[in-house]
Amino acid sequence: MALPFYQRSQQHYDLSYRDKDLRTTMSQYQQEKQRSAIYTHGSAAYTSRSSAAHRQESQASSRVASSSQQQASHFSFGAEVQRKAASASAYDYGYGYSSHGLTDSSLLLEDYSSISSPKTKRAKHSLLSGEEKENLPGGYLVPIYSGRQVHVSGMTDTEEERIKEAAAYIAQRNLLASEEGIRASKQLTASKRSMQSKQATSVLEQEETLEKKSREVTIREKADLLSLRKTLEETQAYHGKLNEDHLLHAPEFIIKPRSHTVWEKENVILHCSVVGWPEPRLTWYKNQVPINVHASPGKYIIGSRYGIHTLEITECDFEDTAQYRASAMNVQGELSAYASVVVKRYKGELDEMRSHHATMPPSFAVTPYGYAAKFEIHFDDKFDVSFGRERETMSLGCRVVITPEIKRFQPEIQWYRNGEPVSPSKWVQTHWSGDRATLTFSHLNKEDEGLYTIRVRMGDYYEQYSAYVFVRDADAEIQGAPATPLDVVSLEANKDYIIISWKQPAVDGGSPILGYFIDKCEVGTDSWSQCNDTPVKFARFPVTGLIEGRSYIFRVRAVNKNGIGLPSRVSEPVAALDPAEKARLKSRPSAPWTGQIIVTEEEPSAGIVPGPPTDLCVTEATRSYVVLSWKPPGQRGHEGIMYFVEKCDAGTESWQRVNTELPVKSPRFALFDLAEGKSYQFRVRCSNSAGVGEPSEATEVTVVGDKLDIPQAPSKVIPSRNTDTSVVVSWEEPPDAKELVGYYIEASMVGSGTWEPCNNNPVKGTRFTCHGLVTGQSYIFRVRAVNAAGLSDYSQDSEAIEVKAAIAAPSPPYDITCLESFRDSMVLGWKQPDNSGGAEITGYYVNYREVTDGKPGPWREANIKAVSEEAYKISNLKENVVYQFQVAAMNLAGLGAPSAVSQSFKCEEWTIAVPGPPHSLRYSEVRKNSLVLQWKPPLYSGRTPVTGYFLDLKEASAKEDQWRGLNETAIEHTYLKVQGLQEGVSYVFRVRAINQAGVGKPSDLAGPVVAETRPGTKEVVVSVDDDGIISLNFECDQMTPNSEFTWSKDYVRTEDSPRVEVESKGNKTKMTFKDLGTDDLGIYSCDVTDTDGIASSYVIDEDELKRLLALSQEHKFPTVPTKSELAVEILEKGLVRFWMQAEKLSANAKVNYIFNEKEIFEGPKYKMHVDRNTGIIEMFMEKLQDEDEGTYTFQIQDGRATGHSTLVLIGDVYKKLQKEAEFQRQEWIRKQGPHFAEYLSWEVTGECNVLLKCKVANIKKETNIVWYKDEREISVDEKHDFQDGICTLLITEFSKKDAGFYEVILKDDRGKDKSRLKLVDEAFQELMSEVCRKIALSATDLKIQSTAEGIRLYSFVTYYLDDLKVNWSHNGTAVKYTDRVKSGVTGEQIWLQINEPTPNDKGKYIMELFDGKTGHQKMVDLSGQAYDEAYAEFQRLKQAAIAEKNRARVLGGLPDVVTIQEGKALNLTCTVWGDPAPEVSWLKNERPLASNDHCNLRLEAGKTAYFTILGVSTADSGKYGLVVKNKYGTETSDFTVSVFIPEEEARTATAEAQKGTQKSK
Repeated sequence: MALPFYQRSQQHYDLSYRDKDLRTTMSQYQQEKQRSAIYTHGSAAYTSRSSAAHRQESQASSRVASSSQQQASHFSFGAEVQRKAASASAYDYGYGYSSHGLTDSSLLLEDYSSISSPKTKRAKHSLLSGEEKENLPGGYLVPIYSGRQVHVSGMTDTEEERIKEAAAYIAQRNLLASEEGIRASKQLTASKRSMQSKQATSVLEQEETLEKKSREVTIREKADLLSLRKTLEETQAYHGKLNEDHLLHAPEFIIKPRSHTVWEKENVILHCSVVGWPEPRLTWYKNQVPINVHASPGKYIIGSRYGIHTLEITECDFEDTAQYRASAMNVQGELSAYASVVVKRYKGELDEMRSHHATMPPSFAVTPYGYAAKFEIHFDDKFDVSFGRERETMSLGCRVVITPEIKRFQPEIQWYRNGEPVSPSKWVQTHWSGDRATLTFSHLNKEDEGLYTIRVRMGDYYEQYSAYVFVRDADAEIQGAPATPLDVVSLEANKDYIIISWKQPAVDGGSPILGYFIDKCEVGTDSWSQCNDTPVKFARFPVTGLIEGRSYIFRVRAVNKNGIGLPSRVSEPVAALDPAEKARLKSRPSAPWTGQIIVTEEEPSAGIVPGPPTDLCVTEATRSYVVLSWKPPGQRGHEGIMYFVEKCDAGTESWQRVNTELPVKSPRFALFDLAEGKSYQFRVRCSNSAGVGEPSEATEVTVVGDKLDIPQAPSKVIPSRNTDTSVVVSWEEPPDAKELVGYYIEASMVGSGTWEPCNNNPVKGTRFTCHGLVTGQSYIFRVRAVNAAGLSDYSQDSEAIEVKAAIAAPSPPYDITCLESFRDSMVLGWKQPDNSGGAEITGYYVNYREVTDGKPGPWREANIKAVSEEAYKISNLKENVVYQFQVAAMNLAGLGAPSAVSQSFKCEEWTIAVPGPPHSLRYSEVRKNSLVLQWKPPLYSGRTPVTGYFLDLKEASAKEDQWRGLNETAIEHTYLKVQGLQEGVSYVFRVRAINQAGVGKPSDLAGPVVAETRPGTKEVVVSVDDDGIISLNFECDQMTPNSEFTWSKDYVRTEDSPRVEVESKGNKTKMTFKDLGTDDLGIYSCDVTDTDGIASSYVIDEDELKRLLALSQEHKFPTVPTKSELAVEILEKGLVRFWMQAEKLSANAKVNYIFNEKEIFEGPKYKMHVDRNTGIIEMFMEKLQDEDEGTYTFQIQDGRATGHSTLVLIGDVYKKLQKEAEFQRQEWIRKQGPHFAEYLSWEVTGECNVLLKCKVANIKKETNIVWYKDEREISVDEKHDFQDGICTLLITEFSKKDAGFYEVILKDDRGKDKSRLKLVDEAFQELMSEVCRKIALSATDLKIQSTAEGIRLYSFVTYYLDDLKVNWSHNGTAVKYTDRVKSGVTGEQIWLQINEPTPNDKGKYIMELFDGKTGHQKMVDLSGQAYDEAYAEFQRLKQAAIAEKNRARVLGGLPDVVTIQEGKALNLTCTVWGDPAPEVSWLKNERPLASNDHCNLRLEAGKTAYFTILGVSTADSGKYGLVVKNKYGTETSDFTVSVFIPEEEARTATAEAQKGTQKSK
């Protein structure tokens, strides 16, 4: 990354940027400029001497003077400025001019790295000595211009010009010092050999006096001011003597080059005049490429005389049509001016398109020795299809014979490979000996394989010849190793990595290729190093670990299980630089850099932590690596930044830094060592000396793996004969193929079982000619597709084909018919053969024979000379004799087989009244829904002339009774466009002629033909050029060598039409209308001969004629098209922007700005800007005032095109715009403090709570936020940290009590802002409706629950509000609530209770929750099994409830434990219940207990049970139980009786007390 010029001398920036540009530039030119004068410029108070001279300067003035006199003699200005100083070599400070030269490199240029400070904040360097500081008044700061300029001489060519340049700079420097109020001590020296005049001596003495005086008095003294004023006057006087054009200023064009339109073979001269100082150097460019006069001697002549620069282009041709640029540059800058040259061509005989084959007649040409010289170009001893091997040498050549021969006029020889020009390089060289052209390969590689063409141009005429070159693989060093990859190129380069791509080889050595190794080598060394440890399968790989700024070459090796193959051809050198840096380097002028300006006038700002990068995305992902790309942050300060890349597994927030050891310098990065198939996310941070910034937004989840799939195999491989040693193979592209590189074709001799590659360089397209085959042998072929992911599977093998020449005799004609019959002659017609034999049919031969009594006689020849038409009149026949005929076709291969014998025709005079059949039917322009049918009139018209034709058609497979007519009324012309065909259906056609007598017999059939649009079909296209010329254009990609274009109007040839002009070249043709008018209305068609009916047409009717004429008028007098009309918008701060956008603007476009019919210009009020790249035109105003009301217009002038757009701003429209501008200005003021980026709003959460939220901006730690409801502050539990910029207030279970006015206030020391939300009336109802809607949406599905009372239907919601209306319906009818059917809400449960359900309660129940706007329904079907199960459960629960209610039970009265003294009476009573009355029994210690005298057990009234023991004893202690029982259940109530003896208790208590006393002792 290149730092701005004002930072290059500061070393506190990143170490990788320290003074690189300065050191590189200085070291490059120091050796070249050792003997050149080097002068350095500085301010009046500061010099740029070496460190030794600087220390001398800080001493006493006398020592300074003596030191200066020892190093340099005096130099006087005035007339001697123009004198050339012979031995001068350096000019220091503008004062001294040394005659000794500088030999020490440390004195040539100051080492700026020695004065840079590594600190982040730099103290200002004082430019005054200690003594000068003491003389300064207290508190006064001397304004010092601390800018420095370092100039390296070499821009001018003579020393005299450098002296002028130095003098001009001194004048400017002294004037600047005077205006700044800085006293500059001056020392004027001259060369030792020059004579010192009295004037120079007095000036020196005067300035020495002034220098001494400046050290004795303060700067504020009046004498010093007078001295400064005198110095200024002297400077101005001297300034007036100088040529003001020689003052330092950037180049400026006085005269710009003008665009030209010229004819071919004419010369054109571009002129321009440019001023500037130092004198600019001017460079001419063609299409942004510098013009090299040595590359094309005599083509370009560049001149410069008397300040006028010229570029002369001799003998212009089409290739000279381009944009030319004149670039003027000096140390102050660069300026360019543009001009276009358009070269036109004469029509007619000069059109080279008519003479691009050697077999065609020679054309005329323009030569340097005359006009209209005829040339014939022939190739003798031509190179044929050639086969070579890698690392071998090969030469292609042929002898060129040109007649007539013109001395000193040599042809232009051009070589092409696959249509691209071949330039001489270390791999290939071209040679022309005068009669033989040679192309030599010094080291063949597979990249050299292709179709080579030599083109010889002589004047206006050229001829070419082509042949294919095949390059076989070199022998592998390891048996079975794969072949070499090819086409190793650099796809992308920056300072951190370079992406290399290549093509996979066709031969894998018999084992699949496992991957590839990439090697790199630094340019200038021979040391190759491997870039990857494991082979990569994807044919692209980012190479890292490069040194910034250095150039590298690369090569690739393939590896399989047998070993590593030979390396590929090395790539072109590529530098490890960012694209922006490359562009900057390329834009540097060819002349040596002459200076560097370093500005240190202002202190750099404190370090700024960079912001996050933007637009981070994954640009490429494979199984081996992932490439990230992003844009640098907008906030980054003036220093350089680096990047840290972080990754994390998808779904986690565990970020891990990837480049921990070395920061990334460019905004692209390649990541390796990622787990294939695993998902990742990535983000990037910026860093500089101030710290590490915030991360960027994370990328989307990226799965590591190849995004580009290996293509599927091609299909439908079809071979066809070509020559006796070659076969043409065609195939269909695989479906869904992406980024195909090409195809590999292999051939196998039938029965051999071995396959050999037909090409080693992938071919594009779906057709290839395989050469080098054995004549007479049969071959099969297969094809593989290639892309960066790999090679596809092989296609299916093609059918076998025998290798032999493709041209053969044509097949027989057919459908011979009699078109007309006379007494002694007959006219026959037939159809041309289906197969022409691979060559154009040149004619037909007709034979006939007599048939007598059914016995045919011998054949006789009807014609000796071949007939070119498909009709022939046979004369000298016998009347009333029956004849038979046969026809044979002929082409270059010979005469084909004769046709089948025709039916018998009787030679007799036709006397029928109706016409004969039309003949020569043919179809063209076949499309999926239409075709054009043409025919010729019948030779026999009947008794009256033919008045029209009827056309019939039917499907080819239909019966004869299914013919249907196409036209109800007869058509007069002999063609018809048939519409309404069904795609894919085969049709046949016939034509019948009609006259006054009636309709004649039908013609022979035309067809069958399938209605389909063939792939690659193109249509005639109409175009209108910039001059308004209208033309029809057609292109055909399926032409044969003998094909020609034929144009017709209404299907009649237009060869001699004076209204049009036809031009054809290659596979393109154009018909140009000279003056399109009503006479040109019609159907224009273009047919391609020697093809399968390729044709197209274009209809020009009255509407199309009007459209074309209007378009022509628009092109003649063009307007600037606009994308959008003039509009106005209000920007931040209330800035008003007027803008419009044109479709496109050239570099010469101009815009005038009009307000109320007066032009306005750039100034304090108006700021104008035109972006010619996007076409956007803008004007900015800071504010709108009352006087700005009116009409605004933008007027555009772009060459000949003009345009304008107007906007009216008056009345209410203007007032509204003015208010909006003022509002935006106030908004900007508001946003200077803490403010709301989004005002307070509400949101209902998924838990049906209400969340009040707002988004804040421009906040800091001290910013406070306070919430209010109805002007009462709301206490918030937690203080917001503002990290996400969102402030929220959560209101749970929102209800009517929460209605009111909510307000939130932001405030700190910079100001405050507030946002208010009204939640009353309609706003509250809207929020409640949304809350109810959320609650309704939270309702669960209805469920069925059986209870003892009946069946309950219920649903749960998050919480319930009374505003949520609940309605129940049964089978579409609202439920009527009774004591049996009830509805209610319990907590979050909404239910419907059906007590004692009956069959009538079956059906569908719907619960509708109405939120105030919309009803939300939940449905359950209570029928069938669901009802049966619920009802059964209800019955069970009901019975269980009854049993629970009536079962036997002990209601109470019995204690758990009874403790009683022996001898006492125990009485216990309890109540029992049950329906029916329960049975009662007693237990003691789990055994039945019966009533007796001691223990009385009784039950009274079936409810009360009594347990009585009259005198208890210890035997009565134990566990007792009361058991009650009826049919619904049994229950037992247990209690324990404990009987104690009082004496034993006393003894026990005494014993325990004694034990306690002993323990205490």
